[in-house]
Amino acid sequence: MRRNLLPVLALLLGTLFLFLGNGLHGLLLPVRGSAEGYSNEILGLLGTSWATGFVLGCFFAPKLVMRVGHVRAFSSFISLIAIIALLTGIQVDQYWWVVLRAVTGFCTAGTSMIIESWLNERATNESRGMIFSFYISITLIGVVGGQMLVPLGDPSTTILFMFCGIFYCLAMLPTTLSTAATPQPLKSVSLDLRSLYRNSPISFVGILLIGIANGAYGTLGAVFGARAGLSPTTIAVMMSLTIFVGAMMQFPAGKLSDTTDRRYVLAALSGIAALAAVILALVQPHDAYVLIGFVALYGAAANALYPIAVAHANDFARADDFVKVSGGLLLLFGIGTIIGPTLGGPVMTQLGPYALFAVTATSHGLLTTYAIYRSRLRPAVPAGERDYVPKIPVGAAPTSTPESLNLDPRAAPLTDVAETEPASQEN
Repeated sequence: MRRNLLPVLALLLGTLFLFLGNGLHGLLLPVRGSAEGYSNEILGLLGTSWATGFVLGCFFAPKLVMRVGHVRAFSSFISLIAIIALLTGIQVDQYWWVVLRAVTGFCTAGTSMIIESWLNERATNESRGMIFSFYISITLIGVVGGQMLVPLGDPSTTILFMFCGIFYCLAMLPTTLSTAATPQPLKSVSLDLRSLYRNSPISFVGILLIGIANGAYGTLGAVFGARAGLSPTTIAVMMSLTIFVGAMMQFPAGKLSDTTDRRYVLAALSGIAALAAVILALVQPHDAYVLIGFVALYGAAANALYPIAVAHANDFARADDFVKVSGGLLLLFGIGTIIGPTLGGPVMTQLGPYALFAVTATSHGLLTTYAIYRSRLRPAVPAGERDYVPKIPVGAAPTSTPESLNLDPRAAPLTDVAETEPASQEN
């Protein structure tokens, strides 16, 4: 284990700092924006803008990396993210924030793809499952850790924005100083919606609905907390707890989906998420403990849906199509996270902050209904032929790119693995 992790330790450390910055900045902006009196529509656009930039980055960042090289591109992307984090603290302007979040999303996709390609280059067929697990765990720890830093500072000052810049600069150092060999060029990303739907209609529709619900809550959850009168500490706990309980739910939900028709599991979990959201929307509990309890129930069910939907799609895909199918679904999820905040903001303005959960309840209710309907039209893959791997899309948008799928144990075996050697020079 130690021998397998040492070559990628610097990359994983850089990943930790990157997502510490992402978690802190992603929660800090809506908290500060709410305090500044920004509208729900504008605060929703912060998530829409970030997700749009991220999806576009998955398509176009590989071309930039091909032109200037991995190290230069990585340094440029991180530098831009750090500069923007500082600018959002200095230039407190709602319209600039929306524009700058799109650039941050684009650059985050680029940095993530470069890190993931480096990790894939250093992985072997024996170690990539472990490296994949460490990578997913570190992204989770980074986002949650960054969110929990919000209560330690005053969101109305620039200090937390400065910490964001520091984390991003620290993320640059381990990777740019690493001796890992320069990886192969990033692979082009494609999105074939027609073939994705033909492969698994429930996964196609389900991933889009999950993206809408996650995007709405991930972006506007902090806005809901501020509008409902919660303290920054309570908001940070609420947002982080949904991610944490979702992570804990991965393994029992995945194990159940390996022995039961995954569509039934999707229907049950989305039904629980819808029920918790309906209770929150109708009862509107003012007691913080009751509120957080229902939000935790919601997060446990909602954040366990994505990997089950992806696993169901791959049950019907050929082994050599795993990366294509999973990558397409990841981008489809990103499209959903663009839609979610765009819908959620106006609904909250018209019906109040608790109406956010009406948006998520609608998405999860539709998923429950469609999953039950599809279970009657197509037989499930036999239990012994299914393979589930946990994957948590934390926050308002995907935190990994299609490049990370080459690390997934379900992907086709690696055929060309680089030996440990000093980094090659880039022109």
